Amino acid sequence: MSLSEYKKKRNFTETTEPATGKPVAGKHIFVVQRHHASRLHYDFRLEVNGVLKSWAIPKGPSMNPADKRLAMEVEDHPYDYKDFEGTIPAGNYGAGTVYIWDKGTFELMNPDGKSFDKEALRELKSGDLKIVMKGKKLKGEFALVKMKGREENAWLLIKHKDKYAVDEYNSEDYTPERIKAQGEKNKATTKVAKKKVTAVVRSESKNKTARAVHRIKKVYKPMLTTLVSEPFDGDGWLFETKWDGYRAIASVEKHKATLYSRNEKSFNNDYPAVVAAVEKISHNVVLDGEIIVLDNKGRSHFQTLQNYRTTGKGKLVYVVFDLLHLDGNELQHLSLLERKSLLKDVIAELNDKTIRFSSHVLKKGTSFFEKARKQQWEGIIAKKTDSVYEEGRRGMSWLKIKIVNEQEALICGYTAPRGSRKQIGALVLGMYENKKMKYIGHCGGGLNEATIGELYNRLQPLISKTSPFSEKVATNMPVTWVKPKLVCEVKFQEWTGDGHLRQPVFLGLREDKPAKEVHPETAKKINMATTIEKERTLTLNSKKVSLTNQTKLYWPDEQISKGQLIDYYLSVAKYMLPHLKDRPLSLHRFPNGIKGPSFYQKDLDLEQTPAWIKSVPLHADSTGKDVDYLVCNNEATLAYMVNLGCIEINPWLSRLSSLDKPDFMILDLDPEDIDFKYVVETALHIKNMLDNFNITSFCKTSGSTGLHIYVPVGAKHSYDTTRLLAEYIARHVNEELPKSTSVVRAKSARNKKVYIDFLQNSKGQTVASPYSARPKPGATVSMPLLWEEVNEKLRISDFNIHNSLERLNETGDLWHDIKSIKNDLRKVIREIESNAHA
Repeated sequence: MSLSEYKKKRNFTETTEPATGKPVAGKHIFVVQRHHASRLHYDFRLEVNGVLKSWAIPKGPSMNPADKRLAMEVEDHPYDYKDFEGTIPAGNYGAGTVYIWDKGTFELMNPDGKSFDKEALRELKSGDLKIVMKGKKLKGEFALVKMKGREENAWLLIKHKDKYAVDEYNSEDYTPERIKAQGEKNKATTKVAKKKVTAVVRSESKNKTARAVHRIKKVYKPMLTTLVSEPFDGDGWLFETKWDGYRAIASVEKHKATLYSRNEKSFNNDYPAVVAAVEKISHNVVLDGEIIVLDNKGRSHFQTLQNYRTTGKGKLVYVVFDLLHLDGNELQHLSLLERKSLLKDVIAELNDKTIRFSSHVLKKGTSFFEKARKQQWEGIIAKKTDSVYEEGRRGMSWLKIKIVNEQEALICGYTAPRGSRKQIGALVLGMYENKKMKYIGHCGGGLNEATIGELYNRLQPLISKTSPFSEKVATNMPVTWVKPKLVCEVKFQEWTGDGHLRQPVFLGLREDKPAKEVHPETAKKINMATTIEKERTLTLNSKKVSLTNQTKLYWPDEQISKGQLIDYYLSVAKYMLPHLKDRPLSLHRFPNGIKGPSFYQKDLDLEQTPAWIKSVPLHADSTGKDVDYLVCNNEATLAYMVNLGCIEINPWLSRLSSLDKPDFMILDLDPEDIDFKYVVETALHIKNMLDNFNITSFCKTSGSTGLHIYVPVGAKHSYDTTRLLAEYIARHVNEELPKSTSVVRAKSARNKKVYIDFLQNSKGQTVASPYSARPKPGATVSMPLLWEEVNEKLRISDFNIHNSLERLNETGDLWHDIKSIKNDLRKVIREIESNAHA
């Protein structure tokens, strides 16, 4: 590894991470940085040969010899990274908050008296580095040992039994000292700073403290919510009012405020009263909240906010629910309750009715939802009390449950008026789905004379000669098409079966949201909060599915439970199920998680299986008996399978209607002790060959170590035909890349090579489904890719059960049209034969 890999992954115009750094002669330093990215982990770094050799430790280092901490080796970091603290902006590699947890010097346990760096590199190469650490928290003897039989970057950090060893240790227990040390320094500051801000500054030593001051960033991206279908109760959750207005970030520095929307539109001129109020705050802060207008019953309505600038009716309020920065301290890594506690004091100190603290209730979400329904609120928000603030991310830590159906939509045109109405009859609405514009209905309700006049003027510069829809849209009156730039908010009764809005009513324009982010928002049937329960029963597809041992850890090092895995699968079910429909499945069961024993099960015990589970009996030539294969066509079956311990989902390549003829030809690229860049190189050679034959192909990560290349063949050819062509392609590419690829199945014969496996093209063979989780460190996922993503930046670890849904919300199913592609293999085979005889 070298700094070139480090630099490739970073945009230094956006992140404040150092690009270089030369070591200071003398003792060799180490640093441990607490890094709250998509998942909390600790970065363990040792200065060797002028750089920081680096490992990510999910559970943090331990002073207990019984704890063998998984440490995943990552790219080398520059020496100056030893001092880095701050927030890596969203959208950048490693986005999240970093602060120094421990630092000091280290020595080799068995020095040879010669070059420190040469000896350290030799021990690292051998996979067994023994050191003595001299830090504030980490002291004494440690060993870094490379794991065998795991991914090539997997190590263990182990504490030796010495005078510093302890019986119990949790890295997270050792952050409160920061509060105590800085608390002594801040006695003379204001009430808020004196009381709580000490939680976010760093202690350098017992007698000397140093405050890490961070400048307010130019832009903070709001954390987003995910829509779920019903309210719930739960320990570890709080519940807030869902305010119906404009989401707004307020950045206040030296009594000068900047108020801006999600898409960075300034609100300073639109809401000067809010700006004036926050500028009275006696601290430098960054607030997150909602600009609303309240009626005389204390309710917020988006339409009232829209009209406020012209009517002045209602009470303008900035309701604040989060605090991201306070007096030089970035707070995103604190828990939500800690941030809200600080925020409450800031707002109380301000004492201005234009700024309101968004209060909450703990645990009791169901009764809070009923209160919201009675008071005719838009809905409620549920948040995990220990959640960090993840800028720009839509995850499962913040959820919304709606009472009123509202949806953003793009204005794609307007119809000619009828009767007494002038200029606009109805708005033609659309939204992006899989990067294509989809018609979702038209809306005439909610349009009055003033609204129509403003809309008409705004739409004139956007008039287009062509429709933005690929489909033909039927309307009652002639249509004027416009470029889909304006976002509006509508309320509606329900979504129809064909994906249209029933009875939409125009509420107003949404100038705070970018057009590209408008997509269908459908509620998830699963509430992610229930994973804290040991047992639960879900109603899915009108079936009661009993789920057991939900707190059992399937990924012990990552602290991911069985319940969280089930929730992941249900969150991506609408994307995954089309790829499973009517395919027999082989069940690979891990009843005790990825570190326990596993086994394959093809034959269902129908006496123990619920009657609603679909299965198909298929004759097995090896035994002469029928085997009852499970078939997963719905969410209920998917949840049932995962509850059995099926971490990964493995379907056949053919469906029940044509079991002898697969839908796809597969090439499975499996690296054996060779860098992943050679997998990418092999994949691109295969694509080039397929392109030359005019064959359309698709690629996904395996979720394990390699890549899967799919060629749709439309169930028109036998397995023998697809296997023969796959073998021809594999051998041809092997001839082009003899040093880095192999077509020999025996592992001993393909060491340090990429095995191009064509034998998967056989009846009964299975491949991990798109979006399947894999029983690998990091809870990685088999993710469909665009071919342009198959490059030197691609990593298997880029996709896991924590970030896959976010990607899907942005891109949709990249393989949604794979079934419509039908490559003619006979034509290709004839071309190959013709060339062979030429």
